[in-house]
Amino acid sequence: MRKPQAQAGAREWTGLGVLVLTSLLVSIDIFVLVLALPFLSADLGASSTQQLWIMDIYGFMLTGFLMTMGTSGDRVGRRKVLMIGATVFGIASIGAAFAVSPGMLIAARAILGIAGATLIPSTLALISRMFHDPKQRGFAISIWMAGCMGGAAIGPVIGGVMLAHFWWGSVFMIGVPVMLLLLVLGPVLLPEYRDENASRLDLISVSLSLAAILPIVYGMKGLAQNGLQPLNMAAIAAGGAFGIAFVRRQRRLPNPLLDLRLFANRALSTAMGGQFFGPFLMGVIMLLVTQYLQLVGGLTPLQAAIWLLPAVAAQMASFLLSPLIARRIRPAYLIGIGLVFSVAGLLLITRVEASAGLAGLVLGYALTNFGSGPLMTLTPDMIIGAAPPEKAGAAGALSQTSAEIGFALGIAVLGSVGTVVYRNRIADTMPAALPPETEAAARDSLVGAIEAAQKLVDPLHATLLASARNAFNNGLNTVAMISAILLVMVAIFVVARLKHIRPSGAPLQKQDDRIPAPLTRTEHEPS
Repeated sequence: MRKPQAQAGAREWTGLGVLVLTSLLVSIDIFVLVLALPFLSADLGASSTQQLWIMDIYGFMLTGFLMTMGTSGDRVGRRKVLMIGATVFGIASIGAAFAVSPGMLIAARAILGIAGATLIPSTLALISRMFHDPKQRGFAISIWMAGCMGGAAIGPVIGGVMLAHFWWGSVFMIGVPVMLLLLVLGPVLLPEYRDENASRLDLISVSLSLAAILPIVYGMKGLAQNGLQPLNMAAIAAGGAFGIAFVRRQRRLPNPLLDLRLFANRALSTAMGGQFFGPFLMGVIMLLVTQYLQLVGGLTPLQAAIWLLPAVAAQMASFLLSPLIARRIRPAYLIGIGLVFSVAGLLLITRVEASAGLAGLVLGYALTNFGSGPLMTLTPDMIIGAAPPEKAGAAGALSQTSAEIGFALGIAVLGSVGTVVYRNRIADTMPAALPPETEAAARDSLVGAIEAAQKLVDPLHATLLASARNAFNNGLNTVAMISAILLVMVAIFVVARLKHIRPSGAPLQKQDDRIPAPLTRTEHEPS
């Protein structure tokens, strides 16, 4: 029988609170511009292309640098990298708030993305260092995940409140006091850890990883926005080529940037698959539901964010309950049960009609979110728990990179399916005798149809709006059905691959009763 792990105390839980605030801020920064973009665009004179870059550059850089920053934390020191990232994040936030041109704001947002990439894997790796007991670590990660996901919901709400009382730059200033708090309390509450035996960072591997991830993310976002354009396909192909070169180099290096042997661990590789396919299948539902509330339901962004709060509350509850239930039920079975709820929610969304109100949509989305909790909270713990202590930063980066790429790819692939359904449906139902430019705009997207309809008079105005909204509704129904079918397959895969892992509260007779032993572990860990 193994000795029980040391329990975390008040210092560790207080430190967790600081880390959750930091991750919440990084998540908020992705979504807070939803309401501020029209104001800052008018003030700075940003073109449509510049507006797109202002929105997207943060996510590009965040995803692209996660792996590099996670591995750097293992080598240099996780707390040190976190402190550096917090400093840069605070300074870049001030730069964004007081930007005087679109180019300056884009540059500030790019720096914010790079700084955010230092914060996410460092916080996850530090949690693994602060909470040695599996039960406590699982609950701590669930709280951290609740903070990460909560930013998506409260970002637009916070943006609306700030814009009602201050100028558009205020939405960036909310990060400054949080980072100051981290800089003050971090050295006191957070432990330092670094791999004393790590070699120097391989800059060629860093360059190859960036050259692989950034073009792929750019291409997938382009697919979601513009379809199969040559530039998007070329970016994905170039990223794939650099990715192959990256993998080959990692296999040759004695101390690679990414240790590919980690993927031989069954728990880690399966959990990473869950981290990829969960956002892949459910991220596009979040996007379509948000658009539905505004474009079909006629809500403002702030009203839509408020309508989404029940779904957010359901997800937060699921996040916090999942690790507690996993102490008594095998994680694989709990994930499978959760995905049954998600599938039920998606099936409800397939029955939503444009004229039936919003209650059914919100209920279905709340069920979908509630069921995702076990998958999204237990798999990061499996990934961190299966990695050696000196690789925790890299493992945390792998977890988040899988989720980010899965989210982007899901929007590109399933979002394109929704677009195809919309265009085919509206082509069959839009009124005849429309001006050619109106017909082209309506075929392109629901946004285009709404803008074109404003130039028409009834009955053409009402008929075109009804046709476009019904077509979008059909697209949402179709994507929800595809997601439900694929999510059943994900549930079967996860249960089959992870059913050997015992509940976190079960007594251990040997290491691999719960999570397979890491590849290597060092006896001495610097404090």
